[in-house]
Amino acid sequence: MFAGTQETNQRLFYKLLVDNVEELLPIVYTPVVGEACQKYGSIFKRPQGLFISLKEKGKILEVLKNWPEKSIQVIVVTDGERILGLGDLGCQGMGIPVGKLALYTALGGVRPSACLPITIDVGTNNEKLLNDEFYIGLRQKRATGQEYSELLHEFMTAVKQNYGEKVLIQFEDFANHNAFELLAKYGTTHLVFNDDIQGTASVVLAGVVAALKLIGGTLADHTFLFLGAGEAGTGIAELIALETSKQTKTPIEETRKKIWLVDSKGLIVSSRKHSLQHFKKPWAHEHEPVDTLLEAVKVIKPTVLVGSSGVGKTFTKEVIEALSSINEKPLILALSNPTSQSECTAEEAYQWSEGRAIFASGSPFDPIEYKGKVYYSGQANNAYIFPGFGLGLVISGAIRVHDDMLLAASEALAKLVTEENYEKGLIYPPFSDIRTISANIAAGVAAKAYELGLATRLPRPENLVKYAQSCMYSPVYRNYR
Repeated sequence: MFAGTQETNQRLFYKLLVDNVEELLPIVYTPVVGEACQKYGSIFKRPQGLFISLKEKGKILEVLKNWPEKSIQVIVVTDGERILGLGDLGCQGMGIPVGKLALYTALGGVRPSACLPITIDVGTNNEKLLNDEFYIGLRQKRATGQEYSELLHEFMTAVKQNYGEKVLIQFEDFANHNAFELLAKYGTTHLVFNDDIQGTASVVLAGVVAALKLIGGTLADHTFLFLGAGEAGTGIAELIALETSKQTKTPIEETRKKIWLVDSKGLIVSSRKHSLQHFKKPWAHEHEPVDTLLEAVKVIKPTVLVGSSGVGKTFTKEVIEALSSINEKPLILALSNPTSQSECTAEEAYQWSEGRAIFASGSPFDPIEYKGKVYYSGQANNAYIFPGFGLGLVISGAIRVHDDMLLAASEALAKLVTEENYEKGLIYPPFSDIRTISANIAAGVAAKAYELGLATRLPRPENLVKYAQSCMYSPVYRNYR
């Protein structure tokens, strides 16, 4: 019913969402959005975004011109191949761009009319969907190779032609091989951002930087172990290495050495280099092979454990007990979404670490009582970063995304964690302050865009936080009396 309000009374929808963000965020986004995508065909009433299929090859510019709004600032696009931890949902993945853009408006203040959700339908390899009478997409196996890249290239060219240089194109839930390739290919010619790689990295780095107040030391003092070496895992690892490199003025090749990744075949080590995908190769360090996560915890002795595997229940009792025996205050980040795919629950993290863990997760968990004490867990949700990040690009008229902007976003978020939050064991500020958080992140990102000469909106406003707030859409009802 609430989601239906978005179509019938847009202002009311955003008013409700802005005023009750903590309560309604799980409904608009994870975990409910995952279920909505799984059932999208059977609950479909009318398209909320633009579907572009293989059949429109050669006519994509015409299709874009059919969208009624002409002034678009942010596009979120998916091809539905890797929706959350749920896999290939084909064009039923439209729920993700729609949900993300609702948050761009509610949390980042980007005007709803300036947001465009797009799903590129190139087929699906999900047999269940291909045989489902209610599936709304092309009933064929996924297009790959040249056919796929030509369609995407036509799309990227048409977007720039129709909306100009300053439209932000956010890639969402593409499979690993395409996600890295698209970001590398178009990062130098378009304003592009991949939330799975860059947004996740930025929000996790902010949490780690904030957590240093509780676990002690600097970034360079810590050893990181990741379970999962896909878009999220390698993206986070690279941004942590980049920030550590900037802080210590050491080459990034050196700072990567304190970050270890485990994939489905075990610890990523140099003897595996020949068989690794290109994005895993920088993490293949000198070490004898290690088969399991538990074994890796015992030999690497990490201070921070990060889960980005998309597989639930992988931080077992043995793993967390081993981590807790090494560290007084282990930092555990179970990032996979939705809740069913979380590497462990908040309750498991606190119980198995005897209440010593600092814990944050991708999906929300209620406060936990353990031995008479209440433990609150933070949510390392990309919704902290991408709405403010996008707003910062929009208000500065940025034409490219630079890694330093991601670092600026992390820094701005980490600074907003208060003493009161720390006392509760939280490493993120409460979502109830999200519009203030977004304005601060937008200001940090915009400042970096001006500093790097990537901003086109001149002259630079004096107070960027105030300017960001003044640009934010607010769903207020006019007073006629």
